[in-house]
Formats: sequence, structure tokens, C-alpha cells
Amino acid sequence: MRLDKLLANMGYGSRKEVKLLLKQKAVTVDGVTVKDSAMHVNPEKQNVSVFGERVEYVEFIYLMMNKPPGVISATEDRYDQTVIDLLDPAHQHFEPFPVGRLDKDTEGLLLITNDGNLAHNLLSPKKHVPKWYYAKIDGVVTEADIEAFAQGVTLEDGYHTKPGELKILVSGEQSEIELMIQEGKFHQVKRMFVAVGKKVTYLKRLSMGTLHLDEELALGEYRELTEQELELLASKS
Repeated sequence: MRLDKLLANMGYGSRKEVKLLLKQKAVTVDGVTVKDSAMHVNPEKQNVSVFGERVEYVEFIYLMMNKPPGVISATEDRYDQTVIDLLDPAHQHFEPFPVGRLDKDTEGLLLITNDGNLAHNLLSPKKHVPKWYYAKIDGVVTEADIEAFAQGVTLEDGYHTKPGELKILVSGEQSEIELMIQEGKFHQVKRMFVAVGKKVTYLKRLSMGTLHLDEELALGEYRELTEQELELLASKS
């Protein structure tokens, strides 16, 4: 990798700003001061330092966010705040994106990364990655709904969903449930309940595959995945 590309990718400025660092003799490779921005280096085998501090090369980032309501799952938007806007500039620099989408008013687990292969595997219908949600429902959720969801329900556009696993936590005029689905159709959870004559009033994603929401994360907060979380996620996707 070119030295200027490495340093620019790791947040040391634009290519032009990196050239200034080189002119200032601030950059060393294996202890030797270098001035050639086009020099090729292997960041995994060579010690690249700026002002004496080693550059830790990172290609991919993996972030778990507790998405707040009112924020959209997109990289940019002309009108609304996005989940990327909530990230520190040091993480924004890697140009990450949300893996899948949560509706604007939906809360909970959102994986943000710049690893396209992992994202593709998690979102591929062929992988059958389970996603668990907690929801509050306007209406009495019954055993009949459990059976209907287990068979899949037909949405208003005629699409018949794959089977879902519905658990009733509280059944009443205001019910509380957990639901597992393996798809990610637009507004799917809400539309599934509309199909059985009920309305979702609150929705929160709890998990995606092996990744479970860290309940210590306040709304809008995020953290990097642990090595164990990433290994499990990658092995199952």
C-alpha cells in the first residue's frame, strides 16, 4: 500500500496534508525517516510511525449501536439525522454503513461496518439470519396469532412472509411480544401485525444472528464489537 494512502486512510489528513507531514520529517518506516509519499509499505509487517507514534492499521471497523428513534438508517440524508452522523469523526473516516435498516421510529440493535462481505452474508436471504424484536402491540395478541405467524402471513401487497416465531409476553388491549423473523422486508414487523388486525406502537430490535444488543448502551450510544462477538458473527454468517 502506498504510504500516503495508508496515512490518509488512518485519518492523518488528506493526501496533500500527508505530504506536509513527510516534509516535516514526521514519518518513519522501521525507524528510518521517509519523504517519499509514493513509497509502498506493508502496515502489518513494517513499523510506520508519525511523530514517534506507531500507526495501527485497521481495515474494517465493526460497531454496535443502540439506535435511537428519529434517526434514519442511512449514510447520508438531506433532511434527517442519520446513524452515521452519531459516530465520532474517527469512525466516520472509515466510511461505514448500517447493515440493513431500522425504521426511523424503531430503536435497538444496529450493526455498522465497512465490511461489505460480512454485511452481504448477514443480509442474504439464503443465510436465514434470525432477528429478534421486542414490540408493544395495540390489540390482544393470541395463540391464533402465534399459529398464523408460524405459517407466515400474507402482507397487503400479496407477499407471503417466511415463518416467524412469536412469543407473547403480555396479552391484553396493550400486548407485549417478542418476534423472530429471518427476512428484512420494508416495515415487515409492522405489516405482519397489520395482516392479523393489530398495530405496532413500539418496536426495538434485540438481536441479529449471534449479536445481541448491549443493554448498557444508552440510546444513540455505540461501541466496537468484541473479538468474541465478531468471531461468532463471522462464523455463523
